[in-house]
Amino acid sequence: MPDDDHGANAAFLDAYDAVLERWPVQVEPIDLPSAYGTTRVNACGPADGPPLILLHGGGTTSTMWFANVAEFARRHRVYAVDRIGEPGRSIRGERPPRNAPDLLDWLDGVLDGLGIESAAVCGHSYGGWIALTYGLHAPQRVRRLVLLDPTQCFGGFRVGYLARALPYLIRPTASRAQTLLTWETDGAEADPAWLRLYGLAAEFPDVKVVTGKRPEPGLLRTLTAPTLVLLAGRGRAHVPHRIASAVARLLPHAETAVLPGLSHHAMPWHEAADLNTRVIGFLDRTAT
Repeated sequence: MPDDDHGANAAFLDAYDAVLERWPVQVEPIDLPSAYGTTRVNACGPADGPPLILLHGGGTTSTMWFANVAEFARRHRVYAVDRIGEPGRSIRGERPPRNAPDLLDWLDGVLDGLGIESAAVCGHSYGGWIALTYGLHAPQRVRRLVLLDPTQCFGGFRVGYLARALPYLIRPTASRAQTLLTWETDGAEADPAWLRLYGLAAEFPDVKVVTGKRPEPGLLRTLTAPTLVLLAGRGRAHVPHRIASAVARLLPHAETAVLPGLSHHAMPWHEAADLNTRVIGFLDRTAT
């Protein structure tokens, strides 16, 4: 690896650790080996608490939950996962996940490695798509499902959002990532340490994001896990009220709310108190 790549990787890892050190809870890093590589899981909360798996959005790493973990970890054993092939401390093996079945098999292995038979699963954005797809793939392993402004689950992206994101998608750079973030969040103030990490993550080498199709309506209607869908009222990734209508049609037993003050990218950390209360209230209420 060239020296400049070593330097960039060291800067990224330093920034990653700096955000994790600011988590308001004690963190236990866990490394899980598998055929796909080694998965880093950042665990916190009581060891005997009900398990809660957190799946981050694209390019944000498991550290993105800094504004949520204090509340989530009061009664739950929280496992924030870095996906293999994306920015984070997970390490790709010779054959990282290449498609959706691989991704689901990888997540099966993560739960196996943690010794978890079933858990609540919470995902943001692209992580929401993974959480929902996993709930359909392995319903016996998903007790409850929390989807935070999930993308490609109940509707497509806005054309205007894709047009704004195109320069970043074609050639990701820290500047383009932060420009997109500033526009989509309407300049919401982000934690400076995480904002630096987010920029460095855009230039993470050899990112291999695994995508898949939107779940078919007939398959969605088979979902058995109690589900909470929280949508960003000011989000620009999709039209929130249309997504809410689609959820009501496809998952009539799901609980859905549109949070008026939040944007898509800032949802987990901007004015997080209301979101945290809603998530914990849902998990506690559906625990029996």
